[in-house]
Amino acid sequence: MSVSDTEATPDAARAGRRARFARIRRRWWFRLPAVALLLAGIGVFLIWLLLWRTLPSVDSLRAYEPPLPTNVRGIEGDPIHSYARERRVQLSYAEYPPLLVRAFLAAEDRTFFEHHGVDYPGIAAAMLTNLRRDGRPIGASTITQQVAKNLLLTNEVSYVRKAKEALLAYRIENALTKQQILELYLNQIALGRNAFGVEAASHAYFGKDLRELTLPQMAYLAILPKGPSNYTPERGYDRAIGRRNWVLGEMERNGFITPAQRAGAVAQPLGTIPRQTPRQETAGGYFIEEVRRQLMNQFGENAKDGPYSVYAGGLWVRTSLDPKLQVDAQDALRAGLIRFDSGRGWSGPLNKPRLEVDEDNWQSALLNTNIAIDYQDWQAAIVIAKDGGEARIGFADGRTGVLPRGNAVMPVRGVGGTAFAAIQPGDILAVAPAGSQWSLRSVPRVSGGMVVEDPRTGRILAMQGGFDSRIQSFNRATQAMRQPGSTIKPIVYAAALEAGMTPASIIVDGPFCVNQGGRLGQKCFRNFGGGGAGPHTMRWGVEQSRNLMTVRAAAQTGMDKVNDLIQRVGVSDTKFPPYLSYALGAGETTVMRMVNAYSILANQGRELEPTVIDFVQDRRGKVILPENWRACDRCNAPDWDGKPMPRPQIKARQVLDAMSAYQMVHIMEGVIQRGTATTLRDLNRPIMGKTGTSTGPTDVWFVGGTPQMIAGLYLGFDSPRNLGGYAQGGTIAAPIYKAFAVKAYKDMEVLPFRAPAGIRMVRIDRASGRPVYGGWPTPDPKAAIIWEAFKPETEARRAAGRLGEARAPVVRDPTRAARPAQQAQPRDSDFLQREGGIY
Repeated sequence: MSVSDTEATPDAARAGRRARFARIRRRWWFRLPAVALLLAGIGVFLIWLLLWRTLPSVDSLRAYEPPLPTNVRGIEGDPIHSYARERRVQLSYAEYPPLLVRAFLAAEDRTFFEHHGVDYPGIAAAMLTNLRRDGRPIGASTITQQVAKNLLLTNEVSYVRKAKEALLAYRIENALTKQQILELYLNQIALGRNAFGVEAASHAYFGKDLRELTLPQMAYLAILPKGPSNYTPERGYDRAIGRRNWVLGEMERNGFITPAQRAGAVAQPLGTIPRQTPRQETAGGYFIEEVRRQLMNQFGENAKDGPYSVYAGGLWVRTSLDPKLQVDAQDALRAGLIRFDSGRGWSGPLNKPRLEVDEDNWQSALLNTNIAIDYQDWQAAIVIAKDGGEARIGFADGRTGVLPRGNAVMPVRGVGGTAFAAIQPGDILAVAPAGSQWSLRSVPRVSGGMVVEDPRTGRILAMQGGFDSRIQSFNRATQAMRQPGSTIKPIVYAAALEAGMTPASIIVDGPFCVNQGGRLGQKCFRNFGGGGAGPHTMRWGVEQSRNLMTVRAAAQTGMDKVNDLIQRVGVSDTKFPPYLSYALGAGETTVMRMVNAYSILANQGRELEPTVIDFVQDRRGKVILPENWRACDRCNAPDWDGKPMPRPQIKARQVLDAMSAYQMVHIMEGVIQRGTATTLRDLNRPIMGKTGTSTGPTDVWFVGGTPQMIAGLYLGFDSPRNLGGYAQGGTIAAPIYKAFAVKAYKDMEVLPFRAPAGIRMVRIDRASGRPVYGGWPTPDPKAAIIWEAFKPETEARRAAGRLGEARAPVVRDPTRAARPAQQAQPRDSDFLQREGGIY
């Protein structure tokens, strides 16, 4: 064999193989699988390119936390409010009743525990159905696919979204257990009535916890994912019954319940309750809104603002709100506003502008305004129609009533004519029951604010910022900047005491003018009632609220020092200009700031920060506010362990000398006993306070209280105008405080204000301020001899005569001086033992 023949043999073999492969490629049984394989590869690539690589990560589901409302609790831990735009309650899988889980499986995905995220037979059937008809495609989504859509995708209706659902479902099944997937589903699914999750829906439809539901009630909840609006008890009762019974049949077919259970459940009605708003504490609307405002400033509003947002973070907030004190403050302020405003005519409808209403939409129109009243038996009602001598009115719960002309005859304020003539359909009115009919009421135009604070801690116990927060959202307790009038005077005199004056210092109550320079000429100050009373003690000047004495003391102390103290105690964030008018309350402040300033005085000059929030916990119970919070491990011990009691360390800085603060408090006790607030004297407990009336008068004030509780309030129009010449803090504001105090102090321990170390209690003549050695104070408020508080070495001494002769001390009982020297005289120690000491 030649070499050429040997070389040709392999080439021929290769050529033969190529020829055979070419013939095979032309055969249909090769081409068809090859093309199919190629198309499959291209399809996989396109799926990866267009879908798979653009899918969101399922890793977030491992740590998924559904948006939960923020729950607010009062001072004792009782729930008082919830900040929520959706009803949500999160449960673990183990907390869901097994029968309820089976109801949802029967209704939504009976093969859930068998498939791997996608029900292929169901998808095939759905595709055939969609090919046979036009319109909205139907799906065969499994529970896993619904979780993917609800948590990771949008609600877009398309085959692309369905494909993404299927791919994500596959991923989710690889990442989570079946129980975790069901937990996500049952906590997140929308079930109508603004309820998300099955526990929230249980309360929305049946008013009870999930564990209390019966079998037919569980079956009803299981039909809602398909479309809550289709099965509402109000509009689709028969459809709901039919669908519920179908679910019960599916449960029996799958062996989840027995035929007897199904038969008994089918015979039951739906048993739902009417739609209602969540039950909340009605008192404290202004307080609750202040808490919300502070939380939003700290944590944000929605989930995009962070994990602790108000409407999604699931926070637990413990506040200092005392519901009883809140009701007391609310009732007292409202009664005072109505008392002042009575007899002035109808103030007009509660809504502006007037609503467009008819027989069909009046209830929704009223509900959308969020206007309501919870004062006594008053209610908010909308005028539906007006015909002849009566108006038909409707209420938020759907009831209707009649307002006759005779029950709305009060004149319209500032306009004239009767209120009934001015009422038109679409007006929202305040009404009260009058037999089988209704009578018109007038919400006061005058308003005000009130704050109650614990002076030992700075915690705000109650806050009322107007007549009703659902009518007037502006919080006058924290937002209204008003001139405090004479309530600023104790701060002015405290600066004078700190500068060296004493409560017995003599100040002239007489003309006082200052040269303003240039063309302004002189500025002369005057007392509220005019005139002057000559030289008097500082105490008398505070008790009688004398303007001329206050200005003179401020001028002697220096307005720079006075305004510095005003800023230190928090009346103002910035320092006022050094003008004497600020010593009489010309600067603006809020009720909360003034109450806190008086609380600092009662707290012996230690700084206080008014707070409405005690602490905030995240959804798992970790305290996130205040920062670096630590629990007091031994504070809640069941019994004494023999060790020293844990005592919180006082870290507040001293913004005012403790003795000066106490001296001012002691002086203000005299305001109650014989000054401008004697209406409070019969409360029969140590109370300090000060009335105030701003120029006009446009506002009237009272601020004061006991060692346990300081409260303050003002009354005035939102657009400041004259209240009337008779209006004074002692006649209008102090009685409102008294109405609050009578209830608030009913069961409260009677405690005196405690004096700081170093204070010397000295008997003095109340009129002259001179020391008294032969007489004793008596319980009479106007006794000539009183106890006065002095700092060491500042108390008054025996006065000298004109020629240096020792002047006898002031003695109010001449017979005492004439007694024989050998008669035993009462000693200070005897008096102190009898009175139980000096505090």
